Formats: sequence, C-alpha cells, structure tokens
Amino acid sequence: MSSDSDDQSTQSSQSLLSESCLVGFVIANIVGLRHYTGRVSGRELVGLVREPLNPYDPNALKVLNTRHAQVGHIERSAAAAVSPLLDSGLVSNLEAIVPKPPKNHNPFRLPCQLHLFAHPSSFPAVQSAIATAGLTLIHPLHPEFPLSDSVIVQERSTKNSRTLDEIFALVCGDGKKKEEIVAMEPDKNVVVSELFMHQKEGLGWMAGRENSADLPPFWEEKRKGLFLNVLTNFETDERPEPLRGGILADDMGLGKTLMLLSLIATNSNRKKVGNVRKKRKTDDGGPCNATLVVCPSSVLATWVAQLEEHTRPGSLKTYLYHGAERTKKSEELAKHDIVLTTYNTLALDFTSSGADCPVARMKWLRVVLDEAHVIKNAAAQQAKAVAALEAERRWVVTGTPIQNSLGDLFALMAFLRFQPFSIKSYWQSLVQRPVAQGSKSGLSRLQALIGSISLRRLKDMQNDSKSLIELPLKVVETCFVELSSEEREYYDQMESEAKNTVREYIDSERVMRNYSTILYFILRLRQICNDVALCPSDIKSLLSSTSLEDVSTNPELLRKLGSMIEDGDDFDCPVCLSPPTKTIITSCSHIFCESCILKTLKRLKPCCPICRHTLSQSDLFSAPQPKPSDDEESARVSTQGPISSKVSVLLKFLQASRKQNPSTKSVVFSQFRKMLILLEEPLRAAGFVVLRLDGAMTVKKRTEVMKGFGKVGPDAPTVLLASLKAAGAGINLTAASRVYLVEPWWNPAIEEQAMDRVHRIGQREEVRVVRLVVKDSVEERILALQEKKKKLAGGVFGRKAAKEQRETRVEDLRTMMGL
Repeated sequence: MSSDSDDQSTQSSQSLLSESCLVGFVIANIVGLRHYTGRVSGRELVGLVREPLNPYDPNALKVLNTRHAQVGHIERSAAAAVSPLLDSGLVSNLEAIVPKPPKNHNPFRLPCQLHLFAHPSSFPAVQSAIATAGLTLIHPLHPEFPLSDSVIVQERSTKNSRTLDEIFALVCGDGKKKEEIVAMEPDKNVVVSELFMHQKEGLGWMAGRENSADLPPFWEEKRKGLFLNVLTNFETDERPEPLRGGILADDMGLGKTLMLLSLIATNSNRKKVGNVRKKRKTDDGGPCNATLVVCPSSVLATWVAQLEEHTRPGSLKTYLYHGAERTKKSEELAKHDIVLTTYNTLALDFTSSGADCPVARMKWLRVVLDEAHVIKNAAAQQAKAVAALEAERRWVVTGTPIQNSLGDLFALMAFLRFQPFSIKSYWQSLVQRPVAQGSKSGLSRLQALIGSISLRRLKDMQNDSKSLIELPLKVVETCFVELSSEEREYYDQMESEAKNTVREYIDSERVMRNYSTILYFILRLRQICNDVALCPSDIKSLLSSTSLEDVSTNPELLRKLGSMIEDGDDFDCPVCLSPPTKTIITSCSHIFCESCILKTLKRLKPCCPICRHTLSQSDLFSAPQPKPSDDEESARVSTQGPISSKVSVLLKFLQASRKQNPSTKSVVFSQFRKMLILLEEPLRAAGFVVLRLDGAMTVKKRTEVMKGFGKVGPDAPTVLLASLKAAGAGINLTAASRVYLVEPWWNPAIEEQAMDRVHRIGQREEVRVVRLVVKDSVEERILALQEKKKKLAGGVFGRKAAKEQRETRVEDLRTMMGL
C-alpha cells in the first residue's frame, strides 16, 4: 500500500511488515473502469494507492496496473471497511490481485481479491471489522482459501509451472556479467583525464544501458506484438520502453564523478552530429540535450572542481541552478550541457511552484542523482520533487544505496520508474515483505532485482589478479587520551549527575519520554572530552530541573535542546533516519523533521513516534536555524586558559608530522563547528596555515576553501578543519595524507566516509588515520556501540519490532551512560 498523502515512518512500516501475516482475503469489485485508460488482463497483480484526500470518497483506494495507469477504484462498501483498518495501522499491508476474469465479464466492474496482512495480535479486530461491514473474510481454514490467487498462497502450491523465485533467477541471468562489459574510451575532445580500466568499464556499462533497445527486466515478448510482464501477468500490445539508466553503486573513492562526466560527454555534441533519435524540446519550444545533476549542496563545489580538472575548458557548457539569482526560464537551461542543482533547491521549487518551475517544465535528456541516498525517505519533498522530473535517462549514484532499511531502496525505484517496483504495493508484496520476514528467497529476489539494474565495485575487488585500483596503504590507529586532573574532576562531576538523572528515568520507565534530554546530556559529556570550553557552565541547571518533560512549560529546556541541535551534526530524525530539516521540537522534548512530524498529525490518533504522547499542532516548536559561518565567529569563541588535553595531543601529532615532512597536509574532522573554530587559534599559534570547511558556509566559500587547500608551496595551507556535514560526501581531499578524527561518531560508516575523502583515487601517499578517544569516558563507550553496529550491518535487511526497537534504544542509552 502507498498513499497520496504521506507514508508512515520507514522504521515503523518496516517493523510492521516484518511481523505481519496473511489474515485472509475478501472479494471486492474494481469500479469506474470506463473512466480510466488502465487495463488488466488475466490473473494479474494490481497496485493500490490510498487517497484520503479524494473529494468524492475519503476512504478511496485507487487501483493501478503494472504500467502505472489507473484502472479504477475499489468499490465504496469494501473501501469503507478496509481503509480505516489501514489508516489505524491494524492492517499493515494490503495486496490486490485480479483473478482471471470470465470471458463475458461485466465491462463496468472487475472482481478483485484483497489480501490483508496484520500482526497476529490484530487478527480479532480485523476479522470483527470485516464481518461488521458485511464482507466475507476467506481465512486460511476457509474451504475457498485455496482459490486465492495471492503470490504468498500460490507459492505453497506446486501447480505453478514457474515460481516467482525462478522468475527472479532468470532476470539475474539476463543481466550483463562483469566480464561481458565492454570498456569504452571517453570523448577526448571533452575529457582530458585518463580513465582507469574500471572507469572505462563503468562508462561502457552506462552507455550500453542508455542505448539499449532491450525490454526492461521482467518483460517478455509472448508472441509477435504481444508483451507480458512475467511478475504481474500484465499483457499489452504496446512495447515497453527500455529502462535507460540504473544504479551506479561503486564504492566511495572509485571516481564516479569522472565516469558521469565521461557519460555526459557522449551526448555533448548531439545537436551538431545529428545522432538523435528524436528532437527533444522544452515546454518553451527549444531543443534540450541537457543533463540535470542533483546533489547535496556540499557536493556542488566538487562538481565544479571536477569539471575544471577533467574536461577541456568550454567543452561542457554548465549552469549552476542554485541561489536567489537562478533563472526562471527553462529555455535558458536548455542551452547548457549540464545543469547543476541541489536537492533542497528542487524541493523548494517543487513546494512553491510544482510543475510550473523551470526544472519541472523541462524534458531532460538525462537526470543524475548524486549521493542519491539523500532521498531515501520516499515521502519527503526532495524525493517527490526528483521523482516528478521528466527525463529519457535516469541515473542513481550512491555508494550506500541502503543505509537503514530496505525502504531506502523504494525511493530509488520510484525515481527510476522501474515498473512495477515504482508502485509501493508491488514493492512491498514482491520484495520488501518477504525480506522483512527473513525469507531467504526474498533476499535472493532483492539481489536479482538490484543485480539487473546496478553496477557495484569495491576498492579491494580483484581485476585480472590485481586490486581494482592500486591505492596506497591506509593505517588506522586509536589514540587514547588522558584527561588532566582538573578536566577529569569536571567530567566525573557532570557524568555522575547525568547518570543519577538517567537512572531515575529508567527506574520510572520515562526514558523514551526524555529521550532527547538524555541525548543532550551525552552531547555535553562528549564536548567536555574535547574541551571544557565547549560545554556551557549552566548544564547543572538542566540536570537539577524537576520539570524536564514539557518544553511548552519549560522555555529554558526548549532553548537548551535548540542549542543541542545547533551544536551537534550527527543527530538523526527518528522517522526518516536522516539529519533533521526544518527541525521541530515537540512538547514532549523530541526532535524531528518538520515534514516527518506533520505526517503524524494526519493519523487517526496522532502521537509522538518515540514516547506515544498525544500531539497536536500547538505541541510543535521550531528549533533555531544554525547561524551562518563567518570570520567574525572565530573571534567570538574564547580559548582563554590552557588548551585541553585532546587539543594538546592533536598538536603533538601535527607537529611530529610537520617535522617529518613540512609539506604534509592534514584534515582534522570534528562533529562540532565550535570545536573547529576553537582549534584555529592554537594551531595558528603553533605556526600552521589553517583553513576551515563547515556546513554553514556558502557554496562559493566552500569552493574557495577547496581550491586553497590544494595549493602547494611554503605558504600553502597544511591543515584543513572540516565538519563532516560539509566534507562527508562527494568531497575529494587527496591533497592530504593525514586524517585526525577529534571524536568518535555514533555510526562507524560515518568515520569510514571521512577517511575515504582522503583515501581515494588520486592519493599517492600512505594515509595515516588517527582517532582521538578519551579514556574512561563516554567516548570509549561509543566505540563499544560502533562494534555492535558493525556486527549488525550484515543483517541490514532484517528489522526489529517496534517494542524491540524501543528496548534497543534504552539498552544503547544504558551503554552510553555506563549504567
């Protein structure tokens, strides 16, 4: 099931799917057939989309076929029974299939089987609601149950000549194997850099997919002029368009941007040589051979730098669609080979203008989503904006296509328009539910599906008995720092008071209600480990407060939670599992994206996803936006008194490195912007030329910093102070060979991402990475959590029940606080 409003949280839907079982099915009719162009043929799976805002029926269930064409609606009587069960969460998933219709069926209605899935504890309520509505629920013990055409039922039978798993296995065999990929040289009139062999193979694979005339995966030509989708049994006499695009999922640091520039170069002179199948025009009438590249704002500077480094000046005409001065004319965009923009810019345009913004009016030759895991939440405005774009070719580029759950992949399928998986009910029934329930065949299906449309190579993969790329050695070491006696006394005092408070929450079972407040304690303890100057002296007033739970009656708590958001870069919204955008703090002291928490207010009984506290619009408070970074800010951060133990250790490492080789460049990563600012003064006093790169800088400023750090010479910068928010994705820092992680992150993948900014193609020296960790502190316990996450990474496709997730959160907090 999907919804024309917003989906429920990825986390909760995944856990519901993992627990759900088939309750049974009801027979209902699809009505309104004559009003829509969509058709179904034979025994066919159909997609269902909930339409709560339908002006004629608030219980409406729209029916789609494999090609995303509307067939009709589920009749009112059945929708009135089923939709409230879906909206309340009692039914976790709804799947629909049209049995083979009789030869002389009614042209105005079509029988349909609605299969209901729910947690076993919800079975009685679901059965009662169906009976009250006057419908017959055909459950597994019902004599007519074997007549079900559901995949989950049919798979128990041996009557099918070809099972669903066999169909997926066939698709896996259809995909090009790596050894069949033909390496391709880039257009030397455009690309001046020499490509590695794996990059030439990647270019050949992408160009091959773009120019293929093959049927998309899961389609067969049944007989001349008749095409069948073997997954859904949909038949059509219209040949399906090839899937011109896919997922480039190469490991970080393998040069994906250069591969994409080489791909774009294959079309840069289409207008001149006339090798176009058909003229492509904008809505304004001009020809369009442009590629739209969408990326995070922190990566725009990298694209600009890569264009300058790898392409002949003027060979690719580029437009930066970003900032207040961006054009409102699509014909202006059509004059360029590449248009660069950001996810936030697109979402803003989509929200304010919809299909009327210039980017949406374009019929693009190609759309590329760089760092595409940004759109993992399909219900977010960014994901909706990119999915709505019109393009002949679509590419998803990410080294981490799955970050938190299988739901991350659905947003990518929706963008690629990979039918039928771009319809959520198909995705859930064919892939997500079997995988969430731990089915081995489900995992095999997922691998076959992804294998049919993606290319993934890892740095250490073998190619002709050699590693894919010959990178210098990377050495990672952890340096344990001893706090001074004064720092230790301050830290222990703060930790003791925080422990006592958290212990009270645990004993009174109020942990989830005070979840964000506990995170605030942990944040401050982490800051003390870096430098006491980072931690405000009034933390005690927060700890000793007797009213911590309601920010609406505690403005001071609201202010402190706001400062936590401003100080910390690695807090995720617990709904979409991404850093919050337009951050909201609820009255119950929990932190979410504005769009995520507003979704909960549309439910039947809106409540906080963490503590289940009842919520309304008046319970939501906007958090302060981060202040822009500028040179004056450095002067406002005081470093009076002795430098901290951790800063002292960092200085010793940097000085030893300089003594060994004065031209060695280092990148110092910290989560905290204030820490980066605080480091500037002691490093400059020690004679280092320092630059800073943080998330609050403009694109222009970031570009200047990146260029400056690459300079060589006696007065060139040797230390870059970087926040992962600004330098964690798509940034090339190979000018450096030393990496210092000032503090550990919750997620070990984030640290790997930081290291890979330096240890990547273009690196010629051995890379040394040093992690600074304070002994006997919250930082050591973070290391223990990292190990736990690494062990769980192998089971990324399995999800826990909501109750288990809450228990895991509480256990993690116990670990963090040393309880």
